[in-house]
Amino acid sequence: MTKLKKFFSTSNPRKVANMKVVALCFLAAATFWFLNALNKDNYNTVVDYPIEIIYDKEEFMAVQELPEKIKIEINGNGWDLLRKYFNFNDSPFLIEINNPATKNYILTSEIRRSLAENISPTALISMVSDTIHFRIDKVVTRKIKVEIDTTSNTLANNFRLADKITIDPSTISVKGPTSALEKLDGKIRIPLSEDKIKSNYNKIIPISLPSHLAEFLTLEEESVLVKFDVVQFLEGNKRLKINKTNFPENVTLLQEPNNIMMYYLIDERKVEELKAIEFEAVLNYANRNKQDSTIEAVIRPRNSILENVRIEPSIFRLKYEEK
Repeated sequence: MTKLKKFFSTSNPRKVANMKVVALCFLAAATFWFLNALNKDNYNTVVDYPIEIIYDKEEFMAVQELPEKIKIEINGNGWDLLRKYFNFNDSPFLIEINNPATKNYILTSEIRRSLAENISPTALISMVSDTIHFRIDKVVTRKIKVEIDTTSNTLANNFRLADKITIDPSTISVKGPTSALEKLDGKIRIPLSEDKIKSNYNKIIPISLPSHLAEFLTLEEESVLVKFDVVQFLEGNKRLKINKTNFPENVTLLQEPNNIMMYYLIDERKVEELKAIEFEAVLNYANRNKQDSTIEAVIRPRNSILENVRIEPSIFRLKYEEK
């Protein structure tokens, strides 16, 4: 570019004027040739011709973007081909499908004749593509089960459901294409509006569809009533009596414990029931581990009202004295 500027700056005005005349002549000649070429017939070219698939949108729905063009080879006058190439004033060729859910394609041979009439005065030579693919599903309404998503920290620590979760209505109507409905797998999970719940729950929860299906599906119900009761499990501990059973006279514990503690969780509704039970830690010599001379404490009586039970210490080493 610097050299070009230098050339024009050092050239005399007459020489520059002559070069401009030459350039204008060249442009005029090229324009004349181009216009003359467009007036000739018998040109062939491949174009993307606009199409539009027509179907009953009340009964069916496209689940993928529909094709909007089809490649065809045409013959004709230069001006006509230019207009077809750039789609000047060309309305889409309409392809009407009566039951698009029965198949996901149409053969271009089926539309060749009507397309040839549509692109007149140019002539259709061939269809570059032999098939037009699409995905259009039947629109139906189905009942879908509503479930609560409890995978997160729904309840606070040591709180549990006292009974089943009640959802009203338990099923909702969802309308949309069959393939999108199948992805729901017969249920829709909704999160609660809060977490770490410590009290009984009774709220109306809005229903939301998965984001990747929201554009295809519609809900006839927008919310459900969710109710459930919770119960707290209390942490507790007890000092246990030690009951040594079947011990020979020459066998003792290497270290006699001052006490054995039992730790547990209990349903708050069963605290009074627990008061009436006397627990003990049983050390049964008959159940000792002969390989390492240890014995494990076992809680008696066994009781189902306690959970997460553990005792400390739980294993003791035996000491044998010579007779």
